[in-house]
Amino acid sequence: MLGANGFVGSSLSMAILNRTDWQIFAIDIFNNRLDDCLNHKNFNFFEGDITIEKDWIDEQIKNCDIVLPLAAIATPSLYVKNPLRVYELNFEANMEIIKKCVKHKKRLIFPSTSEIYGMCEDEVFDEYNSNLVLGPIHKERWIYSSIKQLLDRVIWAYGNHENLDFTLFRPFNFIGPKQDDINDIKESTSRVVTQFIHNIICKEPIKLVDGGVQRRSFTFIDDGIDCLLKIIENKNNCASGKIFNIGNPYMDFSIRELAEILLELAKDYSEFDTKNAKIENVSSQEYYGKSYQDILRRVPSIKYAETILGWKPTTDLHTALRIILDYHLQNKK
Repeated sequence: MLGANGFVGSSLSMAILNRTDWQIFAIDIFNNRLDDCLNHKNFNFFEGDITIEKDWIDEQIKNCDIVLPLAAIATPSLYVKNPLRVYELNFEANMEIIKKCVKHKKRLIFPSTSEIYGMCEDEVFDEYNSNLVLGPIHKERWIYSSIKQLLDRVIWAYGNHENLDFTLFRPFNFIGPKQDDINDIKESTSRVVTQFIHNIICKEPIKLVDGGVQRRSFTFIDDGIDCLLKIIENKNNCASGKIFNIGNPYMDFSIRELAEILLELAKDYSEFDTKNAKIENVSSQEYYGKSYQDILRRVPSIKYAETILGWKPTTDLHTALRIILDYHLQNKK
């Protein structure tokens, strides 16, 4: 598991250790989210940079059964501020991992992205039929999506022509505890739920980019991890050679609605003072920069995950947000 200290990697590691007897060989440059994993007998952690520790990575890929390359830059502000860094890590480093999986004939479970659909006009995004619609070249936000799309196409080709055993999964706006450090929030670089909670705790205005009309299908991390475990288990090879959206079409809300729900929930906590809470509108150019372009709607079809994997999300938005609020209140400094 490359990038094991990330939001998905750390949550997945804990679930694997709690529910299975599988061994994990993990690498990341930090381990602050892995406190509950580090002393487990089945968790083998190496602190390092995947762009440097190539011999270690090659050795682990040779020895392991499944490879999960989860290391990536997945923050929209960095797509426009540092697109070349996004390219170097997300494409060049991952391309090397993919080639090693082909060379050593190892199963690859690769994180695609919901952003790959871009500005697709379908009501729901279908893994096999929806068009992938990206903006013009000077809108650098799309470098992340186009990188992921090319990697998806390369992996698919390796599967068809070189017998690579793979699964592509596309997360839709995973949310949950440990997504970002509530005590180290930098505006425009943290994910939206953590940013809004930070604003509420610090009595700062919640800023809605372009009025918060954009809609997202939020997915609670525990639901997403349940689906990933089914993909890893791969019962009767049901996930091999397939693409799966992992999302919750029943949690389709605008960013403004998300802010309003959080403020309403916060009223139930004595630790929060929401009497003077403000919601402000800010332009996307002011917030992210001129190279940004937004996606107005993002709803997944999950029929393949439902029928092939037997998976369906179960957590509603209010429940998810209460769990996240509880966690951040316990861990704020």
